[in-house]
Amino acid sequence: MIRCCIFDLDGTLLNTLEALTLTTNLVLEHFGYGPLDETHIKQFVGDGYKLLMERALRFSGDETLEHYEESLEVYTELFAKHCMYHVKPYDGIVELLAELKQRGIKIAVLSNKPHERTVENIEAMFGRGYFDSVAGEQPGIPKKPDPAGVWRILERFGAKPEEALYFGDTNTDMKTGLGAGLHTVGVTWGFRDRAELESFQPEFVIDHPGEIMNYISNHR
Repeated sequence: MIRCCIFDLDGTLLNTLEALTLTTNLVLEHFGYGPLDETHIKQFVGDGYKLLMERALRFSGDETLEHYEESLEVYTELFAKHCMYHVKPYDGIVELLAELKQRGIKIAVLSNKPHERTVENIEAMFGRGYFDSVAGEQPGIPKKPDPAGVWRILERFGAKPEEALYFGDTNTDMKTGLGAGLHTVGVTWGFRDRAELESFQPEFVIDHPGEIMNYISNHR
């Protein structure tokens, strides 16, 4: 029986690529570096903004990370302004979430995006209180792929790992879901390709949100 579904945010629920690309390139411009294209940003995101900036700076030529500490401050300031830039749900996500809620299945967000920005994205797109739990990166809680965030959600819902699905689009997400013992679903519409997802052998790899409903229907 599936009692809850936990979703990654960037590249899974919402297409946030333009916002991430804009913010990252504004930070790089601040230090005199040229812009990165979306292909590179897709590879650099997924593990939180600190690693995003480290990867972007190294790629841009700052191999000693001279600008790293300042870049975090600049990124935080700029992302607060631009985190909603051209953000939108992926096709089929709104319908999937509505179906899950109709069936009484709890829905949650677990992201490595800073918590305030995670809440801002979710509430702007879906409304306040639509999700049963929303969690971004917060002090004292290890980031994904550490399973601690998943287990906190399960405890809140009173659910067991075998009663939950975890959805994500990157290697970090596959490690998170599998490491926490959940039925893990790789989604191909996000930031990484099918080959990366399948290399971790998740239970499912899907090309559209609606594909998972047959499985949920058969496990009620």
